[in-house]
Amino acid sequence: MNILIVEDDLNIAELEKDYLGLNGYDVTIETDGSLGSKEALTGNYDLLIVDLMLPNKNGFEIIKEVREKYEIPIIVVSAKNEDISKIRGLDYGADDYLTKPFSPAELLARVKSHLNRYKRLKGHSNVVSLISIRGLDIDATSHKVSIRGKEVSFTTKEYDLLLFLAQNANVVFTKEHLFDRIWGDDSLGDTATVAVHIQKIRKKLEKDPSNPEYIETLWGTGYRFNK
Repeated sequence: MNILIVEDDLNIAELEKDYLGLNGYDVTIETDGSLGSKEALTGNYDLLIVDLMLPNKNGFEIIKEVREKYEIPIIVVSAKNEDISKIRGLDYGADDYLTKPFSPAELLARVKSHLNRYKRLKGHSNVVSLISIRGLDIDATSHKVSIRGKEVSFTTKEYDLLLFLAQNANVVFTKEHLFDRIWGDDSLGDTATVAVHIQKIRKKLEKDPSNPEYIETLWGTGYRFNK
């Protein structure tokens, strides 16, 4: 599996590369934001690790550009610990956020988790290949989503969550169940990320996100996809 690290602190980048390399990953480093974006857009990578504060182009811009073309997992690694930076990173399409300093073992655990989930998602063959519900089309073979005829880009987690809910339409799921199902027991996040991702999905699908047609909130219970 090929991993791209875009990090201007070469000492940190080399440490990440060495640890991931010892565990069987092929790792490339770019220390410049513009060059990192260009390299990420080649399509040669299975996962991107990106810092936010970079010369010439920041991490938010890179995430946005990559997400417009690819569904690969994106992990933000940054010294910025503010909630607004984490939320903004997720809004732009990141799948995870690590705050410096962190242990190489923690980074490895998250890399493995995201890559394993991404591979399962891409290789899932026991699902209905096409789901069409009131103008929403989900193609589980090509992993494409269209709303009212217009294709919409989703992060891996957004797509995984939407597909799971649509495949189990009219079934109510708690946040805890969805977190365990989509993020997995090895995730180091919390159930609050479920609500964040639901909001992001609604913004992309709904004519009026405050009055959702597809994913309904059942207060005190969870969420349900209305078929």
